Amino acid sequence: MTYSSPAAPHQPPRSGGLFINGLGLGQLCSWGSLYYSFPLIAQAMSTDLGWSKTELYGAATLGLALAGLCAYPIGVAIDRGHGRWVMAGGSLVAGLLLILWAQADSLILFYGAVAGIGAMQAATLYEPAFAVVARKSGPAHARAGITALTMWGGFASTVFIPLIQLLLDQLGWRDTLLILGAINILVCGMVNFAAIETVADAPVHPPRNGASPGGRSAIGEAVRQPAFWALAVAFTAYSAMFSGFTFHAYPLLIERGFDTATVVGAIAIIGPAQVTGRLAIWLLAPRAPVRVVGSLIVAVFPLAFLALEFMPRDFALVALFAVSFGAVNGILTIVRGLVVPELITRRAYGAVNGALSFPATIARAVAPMGLALLWTTTGSYDAVLMAIVAGSMVLALGFWCAAALAGAGPQD
Repeated sequence: MTYSSPAAPHQPPRSGGLFINGLGLGQLCSWGSLYYSFPLIAQAMSTDLGWSKTELYGAATLGLALAGLCAYPIGVAIDRGHGRWVMAGGSLVAGLLLILWAQADSLILFYGAVAGIGAMQAATLYEPAFAVVARKSGPAHARAGITALTMWGGFASTVFIPLIQLLLDQLGWRDTLLILGAINILVCGMVNFAAIETVADAPVHPPRNGASPGGRSAIGEAVRQPAFWALAVAFTAYSAMFSGFTFHAYPLLIERGFDTATVVGAIAIIGPAQVTGRLAIWLLAPRAPVRVVGSLIVAVFPLAFLALEFMPRDFALVALFAVSFGAVNGILTIVRGLVVPELITRRAYGAVNGALSFPATIARAVAPMGLALLWTTTGSYDAVLMAIVAGSMVLALGFWCAAALAGAGPQD
């Protein structure tokens, strides 16, 4: 069970304050430098070092697998009040590992650096940030803070993909990684340390009734609910689909005949579309039940990817796909952050969310490598795109089942 200190009253955090804006800036830079950077840098490394797509994406798979293994203990640590040290320390270590990656001239060093960066994603991206917000404001009041964080994070691809491409063109991949490392240390580490208040996030002592401070009772309650497992299936499929497409969108569109500028432009549209979708929900449906919002938007994913499969080489149509994909992906990020307290349990948010994230993060790890192998086997991204369509269908079915099985939602 999660225990809240008296210094952290359950009130919605002010979206304009240091807490949300600081965490938001950290999310923008962390997602941009640790996640969206990989496909572009991997492409440059392949050209420079002659490494294969399978060799390069194997490192990303290992890193994301480590992130999955770290998700639950990091959630427990945040539930116990160590959010500042988890997120600030994670950004510091990630920055040092990016600098180490810049020195890579062997697969061993490359795999070591990228694997470590993957583990640090579990301490720096949305899941730990959502848990910090839920701890500060209380899970029942976390909606405003989580929505605000996703507004910041939604611009990560828009800001960093063109920036990284510019740096690659001007400086090369090694100096680009040095700059990204400095951003993690000087920006992400500093804002995470400053934004998460020591007093509000202070560790608290477990109550005298002997309940587990790590949230074991809440985990046990959650896994006995069929809706938990339906959500696990849905978000595992979503993570595989999202990760696979994110890592392969650049070469996928290049293979279809678009030039680099067009591809970068289309991908950069996704970020503003994510923010637009989140803003629309915030303005038009601020109190809409998560199950209703989620049930509607998951239907868009298979339709959008099927349209991309049969789409002619026209930038306007690809831009329309990017807008659709970005908008629903942006809304689903909010749904993912709110679904635990609204459908499963309001106790031990970090631990329960970490447990739910574990299979999803493993899928996010395996998908890029799996799709790279599929591309190698078939020699075309057509089969890759159809695999993504299949994953999006599983997402929709899984979420619809969870919404139907959850009943009236948590009673605690």
